[in-house]
Amino acid sequence: MAELKIPDELKAQVPQTLWGKILAATPVVMTVVATMLAGLASSEMTRAQYHRALAAQQQSKTGDQWEFFQAKRLRSALQLSTLDVLQATGEVRPLDAATLSAIGPPPAPPAPALAPAVQAAQDAVLAGRPESEVSPLIARLTDPESESAGRPNHRDVVAARLRYTAQRYDTESRLNQAIAYLYELQVRRSNFTAERHERRSQRFFFGMLAAQAAVIVATFAMAARKRNLLWGLAAAAGLAAVGFAVYVYLFI
Repeated sequence: MAELKIPDELKAQVPQTLWGKILAATPVVMTVVATMLAGLASSEMTRAQYHRALAAQQQSKTGDQWEFFQAKRLRSALQLSTLDVLQATGEVRPLDAATLSAIGPPPAPPAPALAPAVQAAQDAVLAGRPESEVSPLIARLTDPESESAGRPNHRDVVAARLRYTAQRYDTESRLNQAIAYLYELQVRRSNFTAERHERRSQRFFFGMLAAQAAVIVATFAMAARKRNLLWGLAAAAGLAAVGFAVYVYLFI
């Protein structure tokens, strides 16, 4: 704001009494008040812009957490879908408590008991017997026996792994969901604070306009003959500007 300069002609017309000194000082005081209110309005607007930018950053973090939540819930659903297919295609037995509660990788399970026909054919192959002796033993094997012999407990292990992975993704997704809710609260708080500073900036700007009006009226009062009336208007405008600024600073 430009510095107020009172012309020398106006100063000469003002009587050098207490009333004249007050009248001459009024434009200067109102200029200082208007400058202070302009600075407060600019400061509040800067704070509002800062909180808006902070809310945007927090909103970005909120979106990241919701994306993590959706991705992990989708992965959990895929694990459960695969588990349903596995259970629908064959029997799945739960693993024993000792294996589940063991620290570190569980020990390798013992070799499963094979059917007598399967065991006889395997022993013949390992012993290196001729093809003429091994072929009749293999011919007696049925498909269910060979399939169950080739995949002893793999289905149970896969089902346990799928169930555990699904539960892990569900737990992590709930954690991401809770974090996203907290970020949303921070976004709302930042937006609320920004709106408050915007209102304060607007009110301080109105007070600055009132102080500038007081400066103009007080300047006219120095040049007019009816100084009492114009000075009274200037003083009223100045007091209104100061009072309004104090109200905004304390209660808004």
